Amino acid sequence: MDAARANALQAALGETARFSRGDPLPPFFHQLYFWDPQPPVALGRDGHPAVGGLIPDMGLPRRMWAAGRLAFQAPLRLGVAATRTSSCERAVLKQGRSGPLGFVTLRHDIDQSGVHCLTEWQNLVYRPDPDAEAARISPPMAPVDETHHREVRFSSTLLFRYSALTFNGHRIHYDLDYARDVEGYAGLVVHGPLLAQLLMLMAQDHLGPLARFDFRATAPLIHDETAYLCIKGRDLWVRGADGRQCMIAKA
Repeated sequence: MDAARANALQAALGETARFSRGDPLPPFFHQLYFWDPQPPVALGRDGHPAVGGLIPDMGLPRRMWAAGRLAFQAPLRLGVAATRTSSCERAVLKQGRSGPLGFVTLRHDIDQSGVHCLTEWQNLVYRPDPDAEAARISPPMAPVDETHHREVRFSSTLLFRYSALTFNGHRIHYDLDYARDVEGYAGLVVHGPLLAQLLMLMAQDHLGPLARFDFRATAPLIHDETAYLCIKGRDLWVRGADGRQCMIAKA
């Protein structure tokens, strides 16, 4: 687990602390590792590896990382080899208000030096292409009773750098025409894992080392919007400038 990648994310996030071999990896920074590089012929239209392997093909083209859950047992150390074992725990097709939805739960177990360090559950949702005639569903409104908040903005450069560092080829994060014209977003979409990453770092700053962290995306955040990272006790959330709730979490 090369310290250079962790330092590159620190720089992208505007942080000055530098990591060296042997240092503990901050929570969720393991997203920088365990890449799954595939040749272009093995990619789907959205830039992700095509479904049909670990993730079954349910015939739905739009992918969203909807939620995640992490259980931390021991810190990962930089400069030390680690292994990740992945499995598909669930893949079901259901009927939602907007049409068919595919729900997939992936489990990742990460071990280092013979020690189990963390388990991560990744919940994905697959959806059909947007229907221009369908009624818009209003997102929930976020609480305003936080004890602390931090204002953040996301440039297209940050989105590109985060995509590169995590080897995330999803085009909604860097291809404006694709995000708008194919998937129906108002602009480039801020990565759900990037929002979760910032909330985890906030939680660690206020609460100390994390044992568990759960998060769920509730509305997309577009890159040119101002957002607020909020915390109250063990509850965290992301609030858009218009007051809508984009993500909720519990540490």
